[in-house]
Amino acid sequence: MDKIAFFIIVLLILLGLVTPEEGISGFSNSATIAVLALMILAIAMEENGVISWLTSGMSKVKSLPVFVMAPIFMFVAAGISAFISTTAVVIVFIKMINQLSEKYQIPQSKLLLPISFAGILGGSCTLMGTSTNLIVNSVSKNLGAEKLGFFEFTELGLIFLGIAIVYLTLTLRWLPWGKKQNLNKDYEIENYITSVRVTPNSKLVGKRIDDSFLHDNPEVTLLRLTRNNHAHNSPGKYITLKAGDELLLMCDLQNLSRISKSENMSIIHEKEHLNKQQDKTGANTSEIELEEMIFVELLMLPGASLLGKTLGNLRDFMIQDAIPIAIKKRKTLVNVNERMIHSSKDKLTLKAGDRLLVEISKEKLYALETMENVVVLQQLNKIDKTSKTKRYFTFSVLLLVIALAASGLLSIMVSALTGICLLLVTKNLNLNTVYKKVNWQIFFLLAGMIPLGVAMHNTGTDMWISEKLLGFLHNQPNNIIIGTLFLVTMIMSGVVSNNATAIIMTPIAISLAHGMGLDFKPFILAVMFAANFSFFTPVGYQTNALIYGIGNYRFQHFLFIGGVLSLILWIVATFLLTKML
Repeated sequence: MDKIAFFIIVLLILLGLVTPEEGISGFSNSATIAVLALMILAIAMEENGVISWLTSGMSKVKSLPVFVMAPIFMFVAAGISAFISTTAVVIVFIKMINQLSEKYQIPQSKLLLPISFAGILGGSCTLMGTSTNLIVNSVSKNLGAEKLGFFEFTELGLIFLGIAIVYLTLTLRWLPWGKKQNLNKDYEIENYITSVRVTPNSKLVGKRIDDSFLHDNPEVTLLRLTRNNHAHNSPGKYITLKAGDELLLMCDLQNLSRISKSENMSIIHEKEHLNKQQDKTGANTSEIELEEMIFVELLMLPGASLLGKTLGNLRDFMIQDAIPIAIKKRKTLVNVNERMIHSSKDKLTLKAGDRLLVEISKEKLYALETMENVVVLQQLNKIDKTSKTKRYFTFSVLLLVIALAASGLLSIMVSALTGICLLLVTKNLNLNTVYKKVNWQIFFLLAGMIPLGVAMHNTGTDMWISEKLLGFLHNQPNNIIIGTLFLVTMIMSGVVSNNATAIIMTPIAISLAHGMGLDFKPFILAVMFAANFSFFTPVGYQTNALIYGIGNYRFQHFLFIGGVLSLILWIVATFLLTKML
């Protein structure tokens, strides 16, 4: 999307549809800067533990039936999303639900989709809840419409949210039950990660690693060498192998069988490992060190630095001592069954929405959190090291930003920037973390699409489309006019970015209202809500794309459950917005 944004800017300027100044105006647009500032605030809320703190009570509902648990989760997710980035909130819920699913067998597939939908609806309740709202308000204000108040449409948003919570609770039975989260079973680790011992009569004795089959063999990867109870992770190629060495190999069963016979190596059975673990009296520090190695699952977000790499390439780009084990591809329309990639020679690349399994020591787990646009999904419970003072101060800054913006003393952009300055001055925000975690693709998409809206206005395209709609809707009642605009916008947002849809449809909506001599506000709100209500596809909103593969969903879950929800909200919104005319 960032490449497309640059192409749009250059193409519009070269064709003379906008001036050079208008072409780059998206980078200085108040809505674009406001979205960036709110993303930075969301990062501060996540880094300082505010979002985790606000959701900390959720684990207490683990004993409730899922039909009671789901509405509670939806209500909390929506409430936080009204003021903090929906994507940041849903990512925290994904982590939490993965942990609850692993410990208490809570069906995550029954919760992730409702939480994603509720987060989207919650973000639609306030002006700062989602970037779409800010974009619609900015574009409409530039075209002469009256700007919207912070809570001006909250009542409508709460009605839509209430309907959605009731509907989604009733439709839980049609969502998949999923399975208990277990990294070992989920990735079938035991099928291709095996320990072998070099026997005294093995051909490997006295050979260096680079002179053996263990080096440059895409079918076999040496993960660890243990000698005299001392482990070497990713051992160097110049190490000479000795009898009694234990090798942790990644390969399939067919290759393991062939290797063990040809190289005279013995497979270490699981019972031997259990005996070592149970023999606490003979355990030394190095054996304890072996037990501290854990498997961790990572979720790839758009913009992650690991995207485009194969499993073999990943070993050169991972942080030190993190060993990539397997890639789990997310479901797509052309690949309904999730594909597991174990071999480094596989040319399929890591893409957004895929999951990566790595092995790393527990002591170095923190390093994974610093990876750009990568979310740690499953791991041992992490101790919250954020001080209460830091957490409460950051939350107080958020409340101050909301109060300044809601009261009208400052615009959302200025109040958000003020909040960022307070966090920076008090050392509660690190800009290096911001540079890594901000979704710059969204920023450049907005900067590229805003000039497209300017070009539509300069060339009269918005007036031309509105004239066609006027001809089609001539002498039609107001509910048909609002309903048509809402439906067209909603369908477009299911296949195009919701922000891009808002930028394209807002000028058309204002021109349509102007041509009919009607109040602008219902038309603007129709575009705002409809652009967010893309529930019928997993690609219409980023949070839907994230939970698509994790929740074991199929396209039909979004098409039918999300589609019916979209239709219900379309009918209700048409009725409510028509009453405003």
